[in-house]
Amino acid sequence: MNCTEFLANLTDYFDAKTAATLRSELERHMGGCNHCHVTVNTTRQTIEIYRNDELYELPDAIRTQLHQAVLAKCAESKRKKKQTKA
Repeated sequence: MNCTEFLANLTDYFDAKTAATLRSELERHMGGCNHCHVTVNTTRQTIEIYRNDELYELPDAIRTQLHQAVLAKCAESKRKKKQTKA
């Protein structure tokens, strides 16, 4: 299993909709892949925050950095769309 296959099954993994053999394969991959392990932990923490209606205050510097990153991604996406239309 590679990371792309792992990510394609992530929603079903969290929803416990994977067969036991696939779940075992996903967990084996996660055990050897730090990137996917971090992705699962981060996603799990995000889900818990939303389930608990917890508010999480970001420091101003991080909030600004995150905002700039989102705007940059949006601008990049718009540029790519314009290029494909041309």
